[in-house]
Amino acid sequence: MSKGYVYLVGAGPGDEELITVKGLRCIQEADVILYDRLANPALLKNKRDEAECIDVGKSPKRHAYTQEEINELLVLQAHKGKTVTRLKGGDPYVFGRGGEEALALRKARIPFEVVPGITSAIAVPNYGGIPVTHRNVSTSFHVITGHEDPLKEKSSVNYEALAKLEGTLVFLMGVGNLEEIVNQLRRYGKPKETPIALVHQGTTAKQRTVTGTLESIVTVVKEKKITSPSVIVIGEVVRLQDELNWFESLPLHGQRILVTRTREQASQLSTKLKALGGDVVEYPTIEIRPAQDIEGVNAKLKRIHQGDYIIFTSVNGVKAFFERLKALKMDVREMGPGKLVAIGPATAKALEEKGLLVEVIPETYVAEGIIDCLKESIKEGDKVFLPRANIARKALNEGLEALGAQVEEIEIYETVLPVQGEQHLRELLVEGIDWITFTSSSTVQNFMDLLGKEDRHLLESVKIASIGPITGKTAKKLGLPVDVQAKEYTIAGLVQAMMEVQ
Repeated sequence: MSKGYVYLVGAGPGDEELITVKGLRCIQEADVILYDRLANPALLKNKRDEAECIDVGKSPKRHAYTQEEINELLVLQAHKGKTVTRLKGGDPYVFGRGGEEALALRKARIPFEVVPGITSAIAVPNYGGIPVTHRNVSTSFHVITGHEDPLKEKSSVNYEALAKLEGTLVFLMGVGNLEEIVNQLRRYGKPKETPIALVHQGTTAKQRTVTGTLESIVTVVKEKKITSPSVIVIGEVVRLQDELNWFESLPLHGQRILVTRTREQASQLSTKLKALGGDVVEYPTIEIRPAQDIEGVNAKLKRIHQGDYIIFTSVNGVKAFFERLKALKMDVREMGPGKLVAIGPATAKALEEKGLLVEVIPETYVAEGIIDCLKESIKEGDKVFLPRANIARKALNEGLEALGAQVEEIEIYETVLPVQGEQHLRELLVEGIDWITFTSSSTVQNFMDLLGKEDRHLLESVKIASIGPITGKTAKKLGLPVDVQAKEYTIAGLVQAMMEVQ
C-alpha cells in the first residue's frame, strides 16, 4: 500500500470564506479530515461524500483527544495510505501546535505539507474594528499566548517587557486568565487607562466586541458574559473601534436566519444573508427528485417541437428539463420553434445559460403575471407545454385554457420532504431563530408538516419572510403571520425586504 499524505491546514479565524483556496482544495481531496473546535464545521460541506470526518477538538474544559493521540491518529491514517487533512483554526503554526504534529509526521517519515491560514490575531481585531497597526498610533504588534501549559513551573511570558512596549498587544486564548494578564501589565507599569478590547467569536455572525480600560475590563467582561473563544487586544488602536466597527454594523448582524430552500439552491440566499452579517442555518424542507413517470415525461418531451409556447416556472424546472433531454440524447434544436416564457429573471437566466433566449418575462413573477402577459398573443388552439413540479398550482393551466390554449403539463420533477429529523428542527427553534425564510409554497407546507401542531408555540417570536404573495398566502393559510414579503419576487427582493425592517 502506498504511503499516505498529510496536509496541516489553517482553516482561518471562523468565517468559512476566510480559508485559502489551497486549504479548500485540501478539504475537497481528503480521504480523512481531522478538525478542531475552532475550525468552522461548515467547511466540511466541501468534502467528498465518502470522506471520513473526525472531531478532535479541544476546549478549555474538554479534550476529545489529547495532542499525543491526535499525532498518533495522523500517523495511523497516513499509514493506511489515506490523504489526510488536519483542519486547524487560524494558522497551524500560531499557537496551534502544528509544529508538534509536523514533527510527529517527520519522525514517522510521513510526507506532509503545511497550508498557512489567516490567523485570528489579525483577522479578529479587524472584524472588531481594530487595526493592529495604525500610522502615528502603533508601529508594531505582538502576539502572546494567554494560555500557557499549566504544568509549567514558571511563566515564559515577560510581562515586564510587554508593559514597556508601545505597540499593540494581542493575547490569544486568554479569557480565563484575563485578570492575571491585566494585573501583571499594571504591576509593571502599564497605565490603568490603557484601552483594551475583547472580540468574542470573531469573524462569525455571533461576534461581540466589548471595550474598556485595564482598570475596568474585568468587570465589563463579567457583566457582558464574554467567554472563550475571544481575542484580547490592548493598546491605543482600540480607540479606533467606534469608527471602524464595520462588521457589527452590518444590517443583519447577529440575526439567526433559517433558510428552507433545497440544499442545492440554498447557497445563493445564504451567501447574500451572510454578506449582511446574518447567522445562517440551512434546513431544507424540500428535496427535488426526478419524476416517477419517466416514460410519460419522455413521451411528452419527444413531442416538445409541436409547442407554440414552452413555459418554465422555476429554475428547478429548467434543470430537470435539460437533464431529461440529455438522458434522451435529444438536441436542444429538437425543442422546435416554440416561444420560450420564463416566470422571472432567475428562470430566464437559467435558460440563457443553455444558450436560449427568452421571449417573454412577466412584470409580476407569478402564474397570473404570465397569463396577463400572454392574453394578447395566444391564439385559439395554440399548444403550450408546461415542464414543472408535480405539486404546482393549477392557476396557470386554467388561465391558459381559458385563453383557448391546449395545455400539456409535464410533471418533470417532484418535490418531497427530505429525510431529516423533526427533532433537529425543534432543537434549532429552541436554541433561538430570529427569521425563517420561505421561497415557495412547498417550503412552507413541508416546514409546518415537519414542525407539527404541538411545537407551533416555538414560532411565537420568530419573524417570517416570504418571497412573494403566493408563498405568503400559503403561510397565512397555515397560521403563520408574514412579517415581510418581497416587493420583487426574487431572492434579491426577499433579502432587501428583510433589510428594510431592521
